[in-house]
Amino acid sequence: MIVAEQTKTEAELVDQYYKTHEPALREAVILHFIPLVHFVLGRLGISRSTSDDYDDLQSQGVMGLIEAVDHFKPEMGNKLSTYATFKIRGRILDYLRSMDWLSRSARQKVRAVQDATNDMQRSLNRLPTDEELAQHMQINVDELQQIQQDSSHTVVSLDVDDDMDADEGGSSLHERLMDDRQENPSESYEHKDNHQNMANLIKNLSEKEQMVLSLYYYEELTFKEIGKTLDISESRVCQIHGRAMLNLKTMMKSTGNGP
Repeated sequence: MIVAEQTKTEAELVDQYYKTHEPALREAVILHFIPLVHFVLGRLGISRSTSDDYDDLQSQGVMGLIEAVDHFKPEMGNKLSTYATFKIRGRILDYLRSMDWLSRSARQKVRAVQDATNDMQRSLNRLPTDEELAQHMQINVDELQQIQQDSSHTVVSLDVDDDMDADEGGSSLHERLMDDRQENPSESYEHKDNHQNMANLIKNLSEKEQMVLSLYYYEELTFKEIGKTLDISESRVCQIHGRAMLNLKTMMKSTGNGP
């Protein structure tokens, strides 16, 4: 029965299930949308090579998908794929919050780099280079770049970590960087203004940082795919992304738009 249902188009499959609520169709719908779990994990910078907990995170994503299928209301006018992506991501972030994914020492180092970047930006009236920042912090460049790579995991932590961002009342950098070309019925003028402010700040980043952010947030490539596109390693992409995020937070703070 399930094999037969998989030959239907996505729209037909979803429509038929929510009209009949047959158990076999429910299973077919869930199986059809399983790739969304891997997509969301990839978008969060999580892969088997970067996380020892990948299987657990994948299981959490599947549970989020099942929850989405069971609670979706077609009459609301949204697509199941959109709703499921939201539920999958939320379930994964909740799990990461519960296990404190970024260690306390790593958080402290990321915060120290951010504070040092803030100080140097004020004194130099520009963002510091890695060499300048490392010298200021009295660490070597390799150590700095490892911290920047760790900070890239705040793609998640920016949403999860109270100290880093969102629970202070503002939207996370991840949300501000999302592609505003997609329609959002609840979007306000303030949100559009946030996107414009962010676009202006991004122009101050290096060309490579801008490229990584563009490929990640607008072209929706994973870090691994970006590495192949730019002919650099996945870890190097993580490091560039992390540096870009820290630099954006520094500029937001200096302009009064950040925490």
